[in-house]
Amino acid sequence: MNFSIPDEIRDAFNSEFSGQNKSAVIAGLMQQAIAEAEQQRRRQAAFEQLTAARVERPAMTDATTRAAREAGRP
Repeated sequence: MNFSIPDEIRDAFNSEFSGQNKSAVIAGLMQQAIAEAEQQRRRQAAFEQLTAARVERPAMTDATTRAAREAGRP
C-alpha cells in the first residue's frame, strides 16, 4: 500500500514513534480506524431504527406530559 503523507505529519510521526516498529504502529492505527468506522455504522443503524420506530409510537400531548410530570412529584 502506497500513499502520500504531508512532510510535517511524517516528521511528527517519525519523531513520536522513533525506535518502534512503524509498520506495526500504522497497522494498529488502521485497525483502530476500521473499528471506529464499524462502530459509527452500528450507531447510525441504531439511530435509524429508533427514529423509524418513533412513527409507530403514540405521541403525548403537552397536557399528558405535564400531568405525568406532576404525578411523579412528591
